[in-house]
Amino acid sequence: MKIVVIGGTGLIGSKVVNNLRKLGHEVIAASPASGVNTLTGDGLDEVLQGTDVVVDLANSPSFEDKAVLAFFETAGRNLFAAETKAGIKHHVALSIVGTERLDNGYFRAKQAQERIIRQSGIPYSIVHSTQFMEFLGAIADAGAVGEETHLSTGAFQPIASDDVAAAVADVAAGKPLNGIIEIAGPERGRLVDFVKRYLDKKGDTRKIVADAHAKYFGSELDDQSIVPGANPRLGKINFETWFSSQLQKA
Repeated sequence: MKIVVIGGTGLIGSKVVNNLRKLGHEVIAASPASGVNTLTGDGLDEVLQGTDVVVDLANSPSFEDKAVLAFFETAGRNLFAAETKAGIKHHVALSIVGTERLDNGYFRAKQAQERIIRQSGIPYSIVHSTQFMEFLGAIADAGAVGEETHLSTGAFQPIASDDVAAAVADVAAGKPLNGIIEIAGPERGRLVDFVKRYLDKKGDTRKIVADAHAKYFGSELDDQSIVPGANPRLGKINFETWFSSQLQKA
């Protein structure tokens, strides 16, 4: 099959492209740098000619509430207009576990993206992923309160980007689900404990405070907010294995 990966040069996109090529598919990594821009519509008609599957991994350059909503709505409209012309047989998108449960600007924008997908008339699959292990450091930084780092005690089940990419590639190579599949890492615990493990491994001595009211990118968490429901696809890479791999890359 010919598969176009929108956002094919990013953290997840580059891995998805490699996985699909290993499966024998013709894959194009599309991005603004290659002349394909979903926000403006530039290059979409050309790159989608003869394409069977589109994998949308593009993300907004700004996470400000209005900007991120405008990005996903505009990009979605442009992309599906081009996909309809090209007769795309399967649209795959990566989204977030708990999108419908948290009320913050980014999650509302992802909900809008998913509505556009469902209303497009094109067969689709939506992959809901838990947070990537690669963002543990950013979560720690976001929790800074003076000299301390306040972090949620809510349940957390992070996944390695390699496992995310493997799951997205498998879904793209398969038949449309016309629904959602959830993916998550193999270990579940408290968000604060995962981040503390990460900081301890890094030798970071900042003080961690477990705080049930600490915000996670603008929202308070409970034990269901950002973890999957029953029977998710679980990744193979646990925290220790993932962290060891990061040291090898350093």
